[in-house]
Amino acid sequence: MTTTVPRAEPTATASATGEPAGEPAGQGAGEGAAGRGRHTRSFGLPVATALVMGNIIGGGIFLLPAAVAPFGTVSLVAFAVLTVGAIALALVFGRLAARHPRTGGPYVYAREAFGDFAGFLAAWSYWITAWVSNAALAVAAVGYLGVLVPLDGSEPAAMAAALLLQWLPALANLAGTRYVGAVQLVATVLKFVPLLLVAVGGLFFFDADNLGPFDAGGSGTLGAISASAAILLFSYLGVESAAVSAGEVRDPRRNVGRATVLGTAAAAVVYLLGTLAVFGTVAHDELTESTAPFSDAVDAMFGGAWGGTAVAAMALVSMAGALNGWTLLSAQTPYAAARDGLFPAFFARRRRGVPTAGVLVTVVLASLLTVYNYTAGSGAVFETLVLVTTFTATVPYLLSTAAQIHHLASGRADRVSRARLVRDGVLTAVAAAFSLWLVAGSGHAAVYQGVLFLFAGVLVYAWMSARNRRTAPTAEDSADRA
Repeated sequence: MTTTVPRAEPTATASATGEPAGEPAGQGAGEGAAGRGRHTRSFGLPVATALVMGNIIGGGIFLLPAAVAPFGTVSLVAFAVLTVGAIALALVFGRLAARHPRTGGPYVYAREAFGDFAGFLAAWSYWITAWVSNAALAVAAVGYLGVLVPLDGSEPAAMAAALLLQWLPALANLAGTRYVGAVQLVATVLKFVPLLLVAVGGLFFFDADNLGPFDAGGSGTLGAISASAAILLFSYLGVESAAVSAGEVRDPRRNVGRATVLGTAAAAVVYLLGTLAVFGTVAHDELTESTAPFSDAVDAMFGGAWGGTAVAAMALVSMAGALNGWTLLSAQTPYAAARDGLFPAFFARRRRGVPTAGVLVTVVLASLLTVYNYTAGSGAVFETLVLVTTFTATVPYLLSTAAQIHHLASGRADRVSRARLVRDGVLTAVAAAFSLWLVAGSGHAAVYQGVLFLFAGVLVYAWMSARNRRTAPTAEDSADRA
């Protein structure tokens, strides 16, 4: 772990990383420079990498082996294909961040290439992805918490636990970026040590007889790959994490791309090894019925019944780290858009390096969705909303890859490196195909619901655009002042 240094607050001029000039009025009210220095820290490469890894690997890894087991070991092929696409997308984000090292990630890239409306769509869809995912992650974490702390089937207790799991990371974010980075790094280390022990240790207990058939569903290799990929697609959401928080990363032109690739590659290794180890230690018939596949794998490896408790603890640590990182990301994109006048101005308020209004609005919306899920008994609706996050995430992904295509096809020698043109073109094409596959994998219902979310955003954009035009100085006003 490297030692971080205080990040200077923006002054009236643009910062060295390309951040827009100045904070909005009232930012850091009541705080002195010393207070800001204590709580605000830039992220170095280790923390930025941990942010990517922690956001990609939430709680899903603890359920994925059982979820894809009905398709057979062909799901490992789907995992490999998805990994190639995810790393290509990570490399594209790295290239984009090197040109635009500012907080906002896909929002910044889309706006620079295609204007305000594209930038708004990227910010709006990414924001939806973040707060709906937070609600889903907290509800899923309650199931693991119940292993450690008996909730006796009490719905009010489960709801209270889910809300607590959302508000604790929000409070950590409100304390400042210094604490966000510390929590993220510790959570990632505590999560990966036991996961790697299972992933690597399981290979020593590997029994090929447990694997089951290659195509267990009997739908053909291509059909099985596509079907299992529809489930596995969720696992790589978060590759853009370092790019979204580029303004908080030290030396972003260099570190954002490296952190994105390193974090994505490390997550892929853990996913593949962990899934393979569980496949090889738990009999296929048992795995398809399992609700805690890693617990079953530990029990098969070492005997006893302590695996469930250990895995529950690991899952909670994993989800806490993911909630911590996603809470920061859910505030960063509307913050960047608000500074450009595309989101309401209160999203641009920042204290201790964190957009406080964005954090609070996000956690309130996620909490309301959580309460709705528990009180209305809307499990199916909630599951659909989770699928919607896969679709809404692809909007900024596609706009980012389109921005890279626009850059490469611009034909300007001063903007396009001829030596890297072919390589970057291939990577961008793979990333675009990966993003489109995400859309297809999310399903018809999720696309339908996601489009409704996007259309609601169009109305918000219309209001903000009209407001900006109304308050902008006209040519007559300028002439009068002259």
